[in-house]
Amino acid sequence: MRHFDCVVIGSGPAGQKAAIQAAKLGRRVCVIEKGAAVGGAAINTGTIPSKALREAVLHLTGTSKRLLFGENSRMKKQITIDDLIYVSQKVIHHELALVREYFERNDVELINGAAHFESPNMIQVVRGNESEHITADKYFIAIGTRPAKPASVPFDNKAVFCSDGLLKIGILPRSMIVVGGGVIGTEYACMMAALGVKVTLVEGRQEVLGFLDREIVEALMYQMRRTGITLRMGEKVAKIEKIAANGNGHNEPLVSAVLESGKTLRAQTLLYAIGRQGMTGLLQVEKAGITADDRERLKVNASYQTNVEHIYAVGDVIGFPALASTAMEQGRLAACHAYGQPVNSVPELFPLGVYAIPEVSQVGKTEQQLTDAGIPYEAGIAEYRELARGQLLGDEDGLLKLLIHQDTHEILGVHAIGTGATELIHIGQAVMAFKGTVEFFINNVFNYPTLAEAYKVAALNGLNKIRHV
Repeated sequence: MRHFDCVVIGSGPAGQKAAIQAAKLGRRVCVIEKGAAVGGAAINTGTIPSKALREAVLHLTGTSKRLLFGENSRMKKQITIDDLIYVSQKVIHHELALVREYFERNDVELINGAAHFESPNMIQVVRGNESEHITADKYFIAIGTRPAKPASVPFDNKAVFCSDGLLKIGILPRSMIVVGGGVIGTEYACMMAALGVKVTLVEGRQEVLGFLDREIVEALMYQMRRTGITLRMGEKVAKIEKIAANGNGHNEPLVSAVLESGKTLRAQTLLYAIGRQGMTGLLQVEKAGITADDRERLKVNASYQTNVEHIYAVGDVIGFPALASTAMEQGRLAACHAYGQPVNSVPELFPLGVYAIPEVSQVGKTEQQLTDAGIPYEAGIAEYRELARGQLLGDEDGLLKLLIHQDTHEILGVHAIGTGATELIHIGQAVMAFKGTVEFFINNVFNYPTLAEAYKVAALNGLNKIRHV
């Protein structure tokens, strides 16, 4: 039986950072990974593959340059799945090599196998016909989640897909129903529409991405509709079934989605993207004295400890926001807390990024949150069409919004939609971290022409409103 100072279960973004941080603090660390490859869903089925596909779509279709060059911006007339997968696989292999290199460089031992708890201080790792018991002083659960796959949905990876299965789609379909307007559903709906697929997105709420600022969501939904996506908001799917070809000259099967309102939608394919499911049942956390919720997620405190003091949980397994970026920081913070390393982190300033087309990002408070809290604010807006860089990029629909305290002029939130939004947001994040005011942007000089100049335009717009100019 082997003993480690620290055992990390799962090698995704949260597990990687927890393991490396613990190793840098002088602990003997191992990472246990049940999959054939390291990196978890982020590298193998989620973040990296989907973003690589998005970049390939934008490049090959010329979507981002169409305003400037029209159809001549399209790099390839007939885009195949092979074109898209090639880019994705290249990036995945590079990321896999980097993770292994980081583990080796920091003397983190990688153990392949499926782990489960035998007691609060012991796990068993099973691989093939053999197994071993490992004990540790600290445990970090970073096993992530998997797509929710209700038994009532006939998944077959041919016509009906979850987000993992969609990566294995053989040919580009002519039409697709996307069930779910969360991050995954919205991102894939936008990608498919850019490829010329006729997309219908069904969402039970009245808007997609309900956690974002409402004005940004409205702008995104407008642009989604303009690309040809049909949005069925406030609708819920009651039944999904595969049906035979209807004599339309094509041999492929069709999928039917019956809505609770009585409507019936049909398409060549369907992506089911409602929710994700934890996997703590396989980990047998109850043997360690930990209780999971009905979706097999774990509850933690502000230091990412479960109800068992020496067992931490980080990443998607603890729920929202379930992003690779926040998972990495949670892993680092948990390891620092476990070994008494002081940290200075500001979780309320964790940025959110959604790689739809166009991309969306935010940091800080939304208008709804400020209104509910009774905080007086003003919104300063900069539209990309006002910026020379926006014209050069062919993006006239993007915008940046600053939420400014009416009395102190402190920046309370930053929201962006358009080209480079997920990069642009970090300027506002940095200023907010130092309690900066709108005057910083007015007094600062930005390179010209850049998108960053939007901060000055939005600051002037907001301050003019506050001064009633």
